[in-house]
Amino acid sequence: MFAQVLWIVFAVLLLILCAILLVFEIFIPSLGLLTATALLCLAGGIYLFFQVSTAVGWIGVWTAVVLIPIVWLLVYKLLPKTRIGKVLELKKVEQAMGGIPDQEHLESLIGQMGSVLTPLRPVGMCEFDGKKIVCVSEAGFIEKQTQVKVIHVEGNKVTARKIETE
Repeated sequence: MFAQVLWIVFAVLLLILCAILLVFEIFIPSLGLLTATALLCLAGGIYLFFQVSTAVGWIGVWTAVVLIPIVWLLVYKLLPKTRIGKVLELKKVEQAMGGIPDQEHLESLIGQMGSVLTPLRPVGMCEFDGKKIVCVSEAGFIEKQTQVKVIHVEGNKVTARKIETE
């Protein structure tokens, strides 16, 4: 009787080891070695359950079916809250992405004046009404901090002309 209890305890430990090895497989590149070891632990645990009796064997199978997903769920829920989980988790960067303005918004820029933020060679960044827009110079190079005027919009391509100041 005592030997059977030891077999069952050892079988449960093998199932727990199987679940832990499967979790480690996510973080440690082992080319499947950890998974193979986990499957051997699973097979060994189920084998030990069936050595006690057929009924205990089937209880062991259902224990594995329930235990392994529960361990995965606990790791999924609790790991991000631990110190190690915070190191492993990617930081959430909230960045305002303007994207490409709508065609209607770009059309409203025709005739507006703004300043060049980066040199237009012939493409660069300009600012109109506090909004940064990628622009193409009408002809050649336009230096930084030069005043420009939007003369044409085609699709999402904004063409700007240097304003001659005398």
